[in-house]
Amino acid sequence: MKSRPQLDKVTRKAPEFFSPDVAEARRFYLNLNPPKDRPLAVICGGLEHCTPDYTIRRESFPFYSIEYVTRGSGEVKLKGKNYQLQLGHLFSYGPGIPHQINGNASDPLVKYFVDFAGTDALALLRSCGLSPGRVSEVFPANALQPLFDELIHAGLQVRRQSAVLCVKLLDCLALRIEGARAPLEGAETLAFATYQQCRQHIEKYSLRLRTLEQIAVECHVNNAYLCRLFRRYGHQSPYQYLLRLKMNYAAERLQQPDTLVKQVAEEAGFADPFHFSRVFTSQFGLSPTAFRGLR
Repeated sequence: MKSRPQLDKVTRKAPEFFSPDVAEARRFYLNLNPPKDRPLAVICGGLEHCTPDYTIRRESFPFYSIEYVTRGSGEVKLKGKNYQLQLGHLFSYGPGIPHQINGNASDPLVKYFVDFAGTDALALLRSCGLSPGRVSEVFPANALQPLFDELIHAGLQVRRQSAVLCVKLLDCLALRIEGARAPLEGAETLAFATYQQCRQHIEKYSLRLRTLEQIAVECHVNNAYLCRLFRRYGHQSPYQYLLRLKMNYAAERLQQPDTLVKQVAEEAGFADPFHFSRVFTSQFGLSPTAFRGLR
């Protein structure tokens, strides 16, 4: 991924639907009037440093949009309901969705955005749980920054394939949102906090941990609740997550010279090297010996 692009002063070439209350921005523009039968088309996007008095109010918008707060705070009103904005929050709107965005004067907003259209645009938003008019949050809070930076970089390139690349990156962004979404403050906050703690414990002690029961005891939760948390927020079981961490470690070790498969199996917490080989093969489609031969 590319590093965050340097900011340019806002130019007067921006479309009229942009707020004038932006001090600095890095924006790109593609086709502002794409064919109506195109499945997906990125219109424009960028990174905006808002002024302290930033505000924008619209009864509708010609495109679908995702906005993502990377610094500062504020408030968004969507379909008559108010939501607080802070680092890691994202929201969407589109045709027929009234919205109002206000920045916090003492903590000005800095936010990414991407506007897009197409026959598949609404389905894309729904696929990542961000239907127009919804607010969500990602964990970690900076999870989307690299993809947005890459999207801006691609959009600014004067190349024939820029539009196609931007659509591919938008697809990646939707997948990343789906995998990183966290509940906003409310009934699910405690459950998600418990999930985070359990996941971090597994990451920290992945080589030592061996069973679901061991994970549950050390995380002070019961087996069934632990599994429900991982299915809800991680879309896999805690044991599957543990095995993937072990296999990622094993793959790195097997790429080092003079490393024995038996040795790596022991380091990853497998007493039986044959069991280790079966798990490794199921994860990567190659046996540890064949994988080591790829060096």
